[in-house]
Amino acid sequence: MPILGWRVHFTRRELPVPRSPRPLLASLRLADAPAWLDAERIEDGAPCLIGPDGTYDVELNSFFRTHTGPENTQAAIAYDLTNFLTFLWSHRQPLGRRGWRDADPEDRAAYQRWRRSDENGPGVRGSTWAREVATVNGFYRWAVDRGFVERNPFLQRPVRGRPGARLRAGEQTPAEAPHDGHRDDLAWLPPATYRRWRDVGVRGYLPSGLRDASFRGRNAARNGTFCDLMVRTGLRLSEQSSLTLFETPDIDPGRAYQPTRLPTAIAKGGSGRRIYIPATVLRDVWDYIQFERAEVVAEARARGTYERLAGKLVVEDRPSAAIAADQPRRRGRPVETLDHRQRHRLFLRGPDGLEPAMLWLAHDGLPMMPGTWQSMFTDANKRCRRHEIVVRVHPHLLRHTYAVVTLEQLQREHIRELGQLTSPAQRTSYEQVFGDPLDWVRRRLGHRSVESTFIYLHTLNELAMETRLALVPSEWDEHRLPEPELRDEIDDESSARMDGEPA
Repeated sequence: MPILGWRVHFTRRELPVPRSPRPLLASLRLADAPAWLDAERIEDGAPCLIGPDGTYDVELNSFFRTHTGPENTQAAIAYDLTNFLTFLWSHRQPLGRRGWRDADPEDRAAYQRWRRSDENGPGVRGSTWAREVATVNGFYRWAVDRGFVERNPFLQRPVRGRPGARLRAGEQTPAEAPHDGHRDDLAWLPPATYRRWRDVGVRGYLPSGLRDASFRGRNAARNGTFCDLMVRTGLRLSEQSSLTLFETPDIDPGRAYQPTRLPTAIAKGGSGRRIYIPATVLRDVWDYIQFERAEVVAEARARGTYERLAGKLVVEDRPSAAIAADQPRRRGRPVETLDHRQRHRLFLRGPDGLEPAMLWLAHDGLPMMPGTWQSMFTDANKRCRRHEIVVRVHPHLLRHTYAVVTLEQLQREHIRELGQLTSPAQRTSYEQVFGDPLDWVRRRLGHRSVESTFIYLHTLNELAMETRLALVPSEWDEHRLPEPELRDEIDDESSARMDGEPA
């Protein structure tokens, strides 16, 4: 069967090998692969691209060695780049099968037409095209800097800065970035709608509120708790899926919200910050740890899963929150400095043996991958459709929901408190002490600039105007009299016409 395009693969240290491999496979010396990956500092899950002719391009794949990030982000970059490279190879045949070094502005223009306006193309939205432009443009800017290609197929223009923003001299951006790449009307869910989606789609209930006897999901409690934590903290999928037991605070019965620290190493853009977990959600998290998670850990220990794994990073002393040093007098590396991939190899040694430090575990006792969470959301949406619940949820939608609902609650309380203060000096003092609700939400979301958070304020303003419009009587609707009055009006008009007719 012919290979039609570029393919994405991901590195793995623990590769299954047949008992009787074919000669070609046996000659590859797979046993040496983990040591080579360690020497090159390549973590498991790193993407690599294989060409349509089966070749591995060293120069192209070195891009992923210099641009690190969360696994789901790296995977998205790899797939976006693969789409463009496959288009060059398969859809530009009048010019010959073209490689990534051959791309020019005409190829880029043809790719844009096919992705956005061609009847036979996918017809992607502006936001999707904006992401693809950023990905492929970033790759070619890197390739030009490295001397792998002479020019970037994406035309550039100087960055137009916003008032007060600092710009680097000569900073450029793609000239073909779409005008519809950013949407002001972001989607979010009212809390009742979210609970309905969670209960039916994730936890396996019927719309009536009863248990669905046909539901076979074995991790409903874990998945429901994961979604609750996301919608109540605003964490990104890559951030929440990389949490460990070290970032899980103990329950304090006297607090409604328990703070914890999101490490800079796993926060997008290095936006390490304090997050607040509601007490009700934290109790569910600890129920998961003490029951469902403990069960899969015990089963994995019994199978010897953890002892067989290579490349483990082990914390021998849990209170130290540091990896055991390889030399007696050397300090261990703090857990908070580990990135997403390193945390997948992080283990705790306790009285009963090893266990993963990662909070969220799969049924085999190993850490959950971000792609598995994406599949969980997809399955939940399909289940809701089967029960005629018209709502589609993705991880980032829960982040939007947290931002909108939290900002609305804080703004309402902020306005109420200011309304009780009589003098401008009191109001100024109050705002200096308690700050601006919008800025508080910005810090919880990890935005660098409050401008990124303004979209949620815009959403609240739109919601307020929609509420006002619903209360305003329309002057365009047809004025209708009550039926008895309407009958009297008709009779009066008929009598008037008859009286005016000649005898």
